[in-house]
Amino acid sequence: MMELITADALAPFRHGFFTRKGGASSGVFAGLNCGPGSSDLAEVVTINRARVAEAMGVAADRLVTVNQVHSPDVLTVTEPLAERPRADALVTAVPGLAIAVLTADCQPVLMADAEAGVVAAAHAGWRGTKAGVLEATLAAMEDLGADRARVVAVIGPTISQAAYEVGPEFVEEFLDEDPEAARFFAQGSGDRALFDLPAFGLARLRAAGVGQAEWTRHCTYRDPERFFSYRRTTHAGEADYGRLISAIRL
Repeated sequence: MMELITADALAPFRHGFFTRKGGASSGVFAGLNCGPGSSDLAEVVTINRARVAEAMGVAADRLVTVNQVHSPDVLTVTEPLAERPRADALVTAVPGLAIAVLTADCQPVLMADAEAGVVAAAHAGWRGTKAGVLEATLAAMEDLGADRARVVAVIGPTISQAAYEVGPEFVEEFLDEDPEAARFFAQGSGDRALFDLPAFGLARLRAAGVGQAEWTRHCTYRDPERFFSYRRTTHAGEADYGRLISAIRL
């Protein structure tokens, strides 16, 4: 059975942070792998995405994703896409279109302004978050009539601080730009640090003026039965990994 994690804050919009349960993939991709960029069988990924579209109440071609590149680029969606342009967030005010992002440790962020009828989905890893993808998504929502003070933003399953060990050069890159970013790091072993990606995302959202921001508090790394994880796959020496999908629609 498919499993969707939902957030009361995003009601009444149909949405879900889908876990890996309920898919047709096998092997290291076992479950609901929705990543066309993976080495999984293309026809099986198509089946999985069709199941997600059905769960979202739309036709398969109306489940819209992009070619994610860890950028701050946002696409405004008004119709189904024949191809997947390069971007890391989508916004729409068109009923019947489900917009979605793929993740495997990075933050999936679903946003909505119920009064304006505008929704968004963003892929926000550390690089994209640092580059401003969340702020750019809010700006694109405002272009469609949203008010960021009314926007609700929910971060779905992502890697937690306890599982996100980084080196000193990573920390220096943050502190060189903003010394106050030290609050997102805890001491790890030796010269390593532990980075709090969801806290970083929440801080950026709140500083940008969203009305409400929260994290579902699910860690992708720590729960292999429910979530794919790039970092867990890397540590296990596996050749590839599945991609989780998170979607929202009017």
